[in-house]
Amino acid sequence: MHHGTIILASASPRRTELMTLAGIVFSVVAADICEDLKPGETPSEHVIRLSREKADAVAAATPGRFFIGADTVVVLDGTIMGKPVDDDEAHRMLSALSGRDHEVITGFTVFDTVTGIHVSRSVGTEVTFKLLSEREIQSYIATGCPRDKAGAYAIQGGAVHFVRAINGSYTNVIGLPMTELYETLSQLGALDGD
Repeated sequence: MHHGTIILASASPRRTELMTLAGIVFSVVAADICEDLKPGETPSEHVIRLSREKADAVAAATPGRFFIGADTVVVLDGTIMGKPVDDDEAHRMLSALSGRDHEVITGFTVFDTVTGIHVSRSVGTEVTFKLLSEREIQSYIATGCPRDKAGAYAIQGGAVHFVRAINGSYTNVIGLPMTELYETLSQLGALDGD
């Protein structure tokens, strides 16, 4: 189902699952880059830059044609919430999100190494949390799930009952806006029959 090898530059099992569900044939090579926020960078600029750096880093060291990089952040009141460093920070994040609206922004880049073209996009989804009890927060932290998740939660995991409403792409909240990514791959000729 592909004209050239598609490589997902991500170690995320959630992104791998989404790509597989979409019927895309691909390989996975994790990217190792610095993910620090640069001064003055907006959340959207940040995730697009990181997605491009991930795609480029893996493309420089891996055979293939189409390289997909992605980065997802949770944004509350204009501030990026990264992955919590410990359970205390996870508790602070979940308490801050409780009963509030926040935005999940994913940036992705598809790099076609044959043409040299980079296509980058960011997609935002508004997520509303119900009011969380202290017991719900503590029970979720005890599962260990928040540790490697932006904003300390995974919508498709143990936090599925925290989310009251979503406005926008559901797969974006998981970590990859599949409709937009699929369209981009099709436009670049990465998928057969398009």
